Formats: sequence, C-alpha cells, structure tokens
Amino acid sequence: MNVDMFAKQVQAIHWRLADMYRGADGALQPTSDLLLPVAFKELGTASEALQVAAEQLLEQTEKLATTRAQVEAERQRYKELFEFMPNAYLVTDDQGKILEANRAAATLLNIEQSFLPGKLLVSFIPPQERRTFRNKLLQMHRSEWVQEWALSLQPRHGEAFEATVNISVVREVLDQAVTLHWIVRDISERKRALKALNTSEYDSYHDRPWHCYSKGELIHLEPSLLYIVRQGLVKLSTMSESGDEILMGLVGSSMPFGSSLTSLPIYQAIAFSDEVQLVNISLSEIAGSPHLTQALLSHINARLRQTELLLAIAGKRQVKDRLYHLLQLLKKEIGQSVSQGTRLTVRITHQDLADACCTTRVTITRLLSKFRQEGKITFDSKQHMIIKNEI
Repeated sequence: MNVDMFAKQVQAIHWRLADMYRGADGALQPTSDLLLPVAFKELGTASEALQVAAEQLLEQTEKLATTRAQVEAERQRYKELFEFMPNAYLVTDDQGKILEANRAAATLLNIEQSFLPGKLLVSFIPPQERRTFRNKLLQMHRSEWVQEWALSLQPRHGEAFEATVNISVVREVLDQAVTLHWIVRDISERKRALKALNTSEYDSYHDRPWHCYSKGELIHLEPSLLYIVRQGLVKLSTMSESGDEILMGLVGSSMPFGSSLTSLPIYQAIAFSDEVQLVNISLSEIAGSPHLTQALLSHINARLRQTELLLAIAGKRQVKDRLYHLLQLLKKEIGQSVSQGTRLTVRITHQDLADACCTTRVTITRLLSKFRQEGKITFDSKQHMIIKNEI
C-alpha cells in the first residue's frame, strides 16, 4: 500500500465517522445514554490525529522522493566521471578480482568493458611477475596510505608495457569489506622518450626547415617562437639609456634564444657569423612535448651560465680586466684549437669588443695593440684573432 492510498483511506474514514456522528446526534433522545456520543467524539479525535499523521507521512515521502532523485543524479554524475576519466580506473576486492572498470581500463587492457568484472587483475600481469604482484597484493589490505607501484601489464592479445599504478584502500564501515581502487597509467612512451634523450642521436631540429641569415642581418623575433641555432653564431644585445649597445649573449650551435626568454623591453638578435642557420619551434609545441623540453633544458642552462659570466665581466672596474675576461669567454664559446693557440672562429671587430666591454673603440684598439706587442694575441690572414694559451 503506498502513502497516497493510505492518506485517501484515512480521509474516507474521517468523513465516514463525521457522518455517523451527525446521524447519531440527531437520533438520540435527550434522556438517552451519553456514552455513544462520547465514543463518536473520541473516534473523531483519533481520526483527526490519524489524518495529521497521514499528511506528515505524505510530506516526508515527497521529501524522500526529492532526496532520492538528487542522490540518483549525483550517482549518475559520478558514474559518468568514472566512465569518461582519461586514466584507466579499476575497483577490485582485496584479492584483486575486478568489480568495476571504466572505458579507459578496457582500452588499456584490450578487452570488452563488460567482460572485465569478475576477472582477476593478476591475469593481466606477465607470468614472470605474478608472484611479486600477489605478494604486494597481500600486504595492501594493511595499508592506510595511497601507494604507487611500477609494474608491467599484459593486455589481452598484446605486448606487455610498463605502467604506474596508484592504489588506495577503501573500507566499508558496516560490513568491514575492503575494496582496492586502482589508477593505471601507461609510461612506456615516456620511458622511450627519456631513453632517446640520453642518446646522442636526439636532434631538436631534426627534419625541420631552417632559415639562413647573413652577417649583420637583424633577426625578427616572433613572441610565440623559440629559435635554435643550427649553424653559426648569433649576438643578443639590448640598448642602454644613453643609446649604447650592451652584449647579452653569444648563441652558438644548438642553443636556443627568443623574446620569450627575456623580460627586457629592447632585445635584438643579429647574425654574428658569415652564415647563420636557424630553425624555429612554437612555444605551444614545446609545452606539449617532454622530448623537446628535456632536450632544450641543458642548452638553456648553458645560456644561463654564459649570461652570468657576462654580468661578472661587466662588473670589472678596469677596462683591461673586462677585455681580458671577455677574451677568455670567447675562447671557450667560439674557440678552435690551432698550433699558435686558440683561434676565434668568428671575426670580432674592435667595435664589437667595445660594446661588450662598455667602452670606446679607441680604448679597445689601444689595449689590443698592447696585448699584441706582449705576444698574447695575434691574427691570421683572415683577421681572425688567435689567443695564446698563456694569456
């Protein structure tokens, strides 16, 4: 019997008692026994109380129905979140028997989703690793923390792959039942990428188009791109308040540069060798590629170390010291070992050295002449400076 029918029957009883009371009240004589009217009044009071109870019960039933609809909506929402989450998600008992699995888990294990409940998770572990898996599983029900394992998984009719799993233990309060919740991630592609990065074969500009610039040509920098030197040397500079050029870096082979790597309002890149070849990579591609990010990291670190050396050189009080340490930096960055010492592969003008040392060209010419007389530097037939090793 539902609540609506019960309420209607109570209402009908109430009306029937009211009719009976009115009929009895008119039929009784004044001298008749008063017991019957009193009984009808008591029944009427009880009927009214019963009617109030029925109305309250009906109201509570409506609230319960609303609550049930809300709970069902929440259950459906979480079911959809479970089904469509990007990572594989499984729920098992403490023995590893699968109770629930989402679509990503079915795809990862290469099996129809409806076939997963009831199967043992160990059946998707390579045979040689199943004993280790079972031993770990036996220890899980005593754990109070989320654990992370690295293991191999063997999908149905597929090759094994490396994965990480996060496992949490959920205990039911009433029946003390234990379920294990598994989030599974395939890390085989990430491991292959890291392995490739540890070999010398990885080339951040492999199969990419490149652009050529002549010496002295200004390179237009797009904010959304990062530039990598394929060949040659690029000079990075800014301007002081007095209009003097300040050297910010010399970018060689495989080194990156771009306006996204600086906060300077004035920042320009100029081809510094006879021929400069550049490739460009979008920042969005780098953000989405661990390969590129990892490959570029070491070169960005090299740029940072060079920038710190240039700052230290600029802090020298005497121009002679600034020039000396700048030549040492150039030996390291663009030097080529020859019989007389170290030859700079790029022809550096006196004005270039003056800009880097924050002084005048005349001062640099005088100091270079002195270094030459002292036998610390010389020049080859193409006017490339050769720095003696003992300078």
